[in-house]
Amino acid sequence: MTENPYETDKLVGEYLLFHYGSPQEILPYADGPQNALHFPVRAVTDMISLEERSAETDRALDLGCAVGRSSFVLSEYFSETVGIDYSHAFIHAAQIMAQDHAVPYRRIDEGILSTPLTARLPQTARPDRVSFRQGDAMDLPFDLGVFDLVLLANLICRLPQPDRCLARLPDLVAVGGELIITSPYTWLDEFTPREHWLGGYHAPGDQPIVTIEALTESLSPHFQIVKRRNLPLLIREHARKYQWTMAEGSLWKRVAPAEID
Repeated sequence: MTENPYETDKLVGEYLLFHYGSPQEILPYADGPQNALHFPVRAVTDMISLEERSAETDRALDLGCAVGRSSFVLSEYFSETVGIDYSHAFIHAAQIMAQDHAVPYRRIDEGILSTPLTARLPQTARPDRVSFRQGDAMDLPFDLGVFDLVLLANLICRLPQPDRCLARLPDLVAVGGELIITSPYTWLDEFTPREHWLGGYHAPGDQPIVTIEALTESLSPHFQIVKRRNLPLLIREHARKYQWTMAEGSLWKRVAPAEID
């Protein structure tokens, strides 16, 4: 059986660097795409106004939290943040970060050459307000409760059946609450069987189906789209190879049926 890449030390190291690395640790090239750094922070701060949050009562859910950086951003403004990811290794790293405020790892530089680094908890984070748990976004427990914000960062095009995740969102987001979805819409058969793709294919009659339109159709009974924006991101694989990606961020407001036009 092929090992799940999201359970390997290699991917854990890449994501710790992606989430917590300094610009110099990630991209020491002045002519590189500096605006693509700090994506796990910008996935939150570029999409919503955090100053309006109540750190006394508001709850947030980071679904597909990976190693937890976005969850810690949310912890500064929400009374409780729950981070869920399918990868046991990612959740373990996030839990160690919350407990020890630091996680050692190795950054691959070239071939088998690597550099020991330490990911550190940002000083403004509130780990006492965050809990991390392993879970399946397509089969979430029913005791999670209701949240004022739900974040799905680059998750939907990695799920075998993304529609199962979307179907749970009306129960998870409080009326008046917000939903952030970011994704590059990279539909691949290795992650999602083609019959479950939300977009990236032709319907009968050769009509192209794009993901944002499918999301709008799926969510529109309970959500209204508020804004869309491009969110570049950069993942370092080694010293001279990077994944540069342009995700689309969409912000949705949870509405009561009477509010829908």
